[in-house]
Amino acid sequence: MKSSKRLGVGFVGSGFNARFHMLSWTGVRDADVVGVWSPTSEHARSAAAYARSLDVGPCKAYRSITDMIRDPAIDALWICAPNQTRLENLEEIADAITRGRGELRGIACEKPLARNVKEALRMVELARQAGLQVENGIVVDEFCATPAPDVFAAGDVASFPHPALAARIRVEHEDNANTMGRAAGRTMAGDRAPYQHLPFFYSDLFDLGYEAVGELDPRLNTFADWVEPFRQGVVYYLKDGRVRGVLLWNTWGQVDAARALIMDPGPFTANALRGRIR
Repeated sequence: MKSSKRLGVGFVGSGFNARFHMLSWTGVRDADVVGVWSPTSEHARSAAAYARSLDVGPCKAYRSITDMIRDPAIDALWICAPNQTRLENLEEIADAITRGRGELRGIACEKPLARNVKEALRMVELARQAGLQVENGIVVDEFCATPAPDVFAAGDVASFPHPALAARIRVEHEDNANTMGRAAGRTMAGDRAPYQHLPFFYSDLFDLGYEAVGELDPRLNTFADWVEPFRQGVVYYLKDGRVRGVLLWNTWGQVDAARALIMDPGPFTANALRGRIR
C-alpha cells in the first residue's frame, strides 16, 4: 500500500468541478494535487497549470487514468468527470487495480454517483472489487473524528452514530451541515463533546411542504395521522414499538416534539400516537 506523510491526489476530469475543488485545496493540509487526466489533453494541461498556479501541489497532466494509478505519488483519485462517463472511469480504475497496475488508498466521486440506480450499484460493485472499503459517507465517531489521526468530517458527507436510533445516519441537509460543522470545530479546538443532535430536513412545493426527522424508511411500519387526508398531518415510522422517524406534512413548528418521540423508548401504538402531534 502506498503511504506518505502527505496525500497525493489525482483528478479525473478537468472542468468546473475539478477546478472548484483545486481552488478549495488552498485550505487543505497535508495533501497535494499531484495529477489530472482529461480525454482532451489540452484541458488536462490547462487544469494542471491552474493547480500549480494555486500552489496546491506539483500537478501534471497524465495520458490516462491508469497512468495516474501507476504513479506511486498518487494515493487517491477524485472523479469529477461528466455524469455519463463516471461508470467508464471507475471501470478503468478497477481494472487497473485488479490487474496490479497500482494501488489507491481511496476514491472520491462528485455527486451524483451515477445517472441511475443500476449504474450506481455497478459503481459500488467495482469499488469493492478493487479492494476499497465502501460506506455510506465518511465514517466518523461521536466526536466527528475519522479513523485517520487528526482528520474530521461533518455535514452531508459524514456518517455518524446516533444513540437514539442505535444506528449510523447520514443527513444531507442544512440543519446537519450547520450543527455538525460547529460540533467538529469545537472538538478540533479542544472542547471535546459528542455530537448527539438529531438533524431535521425539509422541502416545499407550492402550498405543500414538510419537515422530517429521524429514519423515514418505507420498509418500517407506518401510521398516518391526518388532520386533512394528504394535505395536513403526521406520518410516524415505527419498529418494535419505537418511533424511528416522523414526517410533519404541512404541520409546522413541531420538530422538537418529533425529536422527543424518537428519543422516547416507548413502546408506542398507533392509538397512542393519534393526535400526539398537531
